[in-house]
Amino acid sequence: MNTKIDEFESLLREVEAWQSGHFLLSSGMHSSEYVQCQRLLQYPRHGMYFAEALVQRLLASGLRPQAVVGPALGAVHMEVLVALALDKALAAEPIRGIFAERPEGTFEIRRGTDLKPGEKVFVVEDVTTTGGSARQVVDLIRKLGAEPIGVGAIIDRSGGKAQFDLPFISLIQMNLEIYAKDECPLCKAGQPLVKPGSTKKAQA
Repeated sequence: MNTKIDEFESLLREVEAWQSGHFLLSSGMHSSEYVQCQRLLQYPRHGMYFAEALVQRLLASGLRPQAVVGPALGAVHMEVLVALALDKALAAEPIRGIFAERPEGTFEIRRGTDLKPGEKVFVVEDVTTTGGSARQVVDLIRKLGAEPIGVGAIIDRSGGKAQFDLPFISLIQMNLEIYAKDECPLCKAGQPLVKPGSTKKAQA
């Protein structure tokens, strides 16, 4: 395994971001493993380490964004860290870090921020499972007249199955088993289902 990937995974385990159990993912799928990146991103030093690594790969691909947008809540810290890492790497015009939120079920950019027509935007997530949230943000960016140029994530847990019509850059690729509710062996075994980020059991 690549030494850098070893370091990434080691740090995730060190901060107990990598968890085992029975989890309800944001996609609606179930899994026996979950990476809770907020356990990592609560430490800005660690988050910046991952953001700088992602930016190195982004710039090596020839992409030069003018803004970074992430879907809340999962990427609500990551977009700022990636924007800051881009600022440091490019030393040019300030790069904006903006989050998209879903106050009524669909993503919007609010709170006095907006995107400029033609502005080049990099979309970031903490973990990509199906890519659904990132694709919705990409669609929003296009609707607003800006230009999405790529998607990035700390972890691609789809095993390479998440597809975009843009370059996709990730630091770690995981091929973890995910299950539809009706096919989940953990449900059939009666193991309590937990929604990550909550101490409460999820409704199966």
